[in-house]
Amino acid sequence: MMRRPIAALLASLTLAGAHAAEDLSADAPNTSQTEQQSLYQQALQALSEGRRTDASQLLRRLIGEAPRHAGAWLDLALIQCSLGNADEAERLFATVETRFAPSREILELIAQTREDGCHPWVANSTMSISFGRGHDRNVNQGASTSTLRLDGGAIELPLVDDFLPKHDSYTTGGLDYLRDVTPNGTIGFAQVQWRRNDHLHAWDTSSLFAGVESPWRFDRWAMRLTGAGGMVSLGGHLYQRQAQGQMRVEPPLSLPNNMLLNLMAGVTFNNYLRLDNFDSRTFELRPEWSYRAGGLSGSASLGLLDDHGDARRPGGNRHGQFLNLAVRRDLWRATSGELAYTRQTWRSARPYSPELLIPQIRNQATEVLRGKLTYLIDKHQSLQLEARAVRNRENIEIFQYNNRQLQLSWVWQP
Repeated sequence: MMRRPIAALLASLTLAGAHAAEDLSADAPNTSQTEQQSLYQQALQALSEGRRTDASQLLRRLIGEAPRHAGAWLDLALIQCSLGNADEAERLFATVETRFAPSREILELIAQTREDGCHPWVANSTMSISFGRGHDRNVNQGASTSTLRLDGGAIELPLVDDFLPKHDSYTTGGLDYLRDVTPNGTIGFAQVQWRRNDHLHAWDTSSLFAGVESPWRFDRWAMRLTGAGGMVSLGGHLYQRQAQGQMRVEPPLSLPNNMLLNLMAGVTFNNYLRLDNFDSRTFELRPEWSYRAGGLSGSASLGLLDDHGDARRPGGNRHGQFLNLAVRRDLWRATSGELAYTRQTWRSARPYSPELLIPQIRNQATEVLRGKLTYLIDKHQSLQLEARAVRNRENIEIFQYNNRQLQLSWVWQP
């Protein structure tokens, strides 16, 4: 990878592209010029998405169709240099210098690139480590009611203490790691998280997830494909295994400045090792709007969920909806704030468990309101104060619960 950041490379390509239009006129009539300019823009788009190999292929194709496209020759040289192909880059630089009449800015760019050298591609990586302390008002998701009503309320029994809300303080930690896998934009990621309660260790949790994400493009449609898998432990025992696949598509729409629309489809496979008949396959489809301008950003998504479970799972299959709203804003000095609201609903296909005198079809709505303040200590460290309120409402009373959490975390990004 070149020593200069990718932003400098993109700026260089933009500068080179400014000289491309006049070169195109010598090669083809207007219709061909339009096609060639579209091909050039596709190459720049591929580079902005990290797909350097794809960008190189598009530029080679453009040079074959428009040999006098100076911008394509220069851009290809810069990309080859960033991939460590010094001999190829030098041949291309020499062609630009001898075949065209490059401006002083272009000659300075070539000279600076030669001075910096063409170094082999090196995978970039980022990592963050966090530790925190918090308090949870309902560690076990204990029921909001203290009695169990059966047979339409004809039978009323008190719930044992284990099913009532229990509060506790806890210590938490995590590690997030991200690394380039290929020079064509594929990245790998891993996440480790754990939480240990001060007293209620039966609800201690830990998780490990890892996956790969790769960018693709079909004509003018940008796509990102993700595959991930992981496991979750509860109380020191392996509780759940999960595998997930997701496709994120950015359609070629003309949207207002600073706005982006993505369409997402995914499937998640859940395997519960300590629960019988609860394995499931969950399908998700949702659009997501996002906005960013200066110190303000926001997102909104609304999706459909379809969950297929084991034939013997209580309630059978279920379907639902998902709503997520989030906004982030710079506040003062090195402080920023976030506010998010999530609502998820599920409705089962058949009665939950008639044999246990619960004949209702389960209808669930879970709302989460989250607020976070982040203070940047320096470019590597930050403090985060997060408050969360959960409200789970259902037509089956014993599944209803409320919760509130408060957590202070230190985050380090080396």
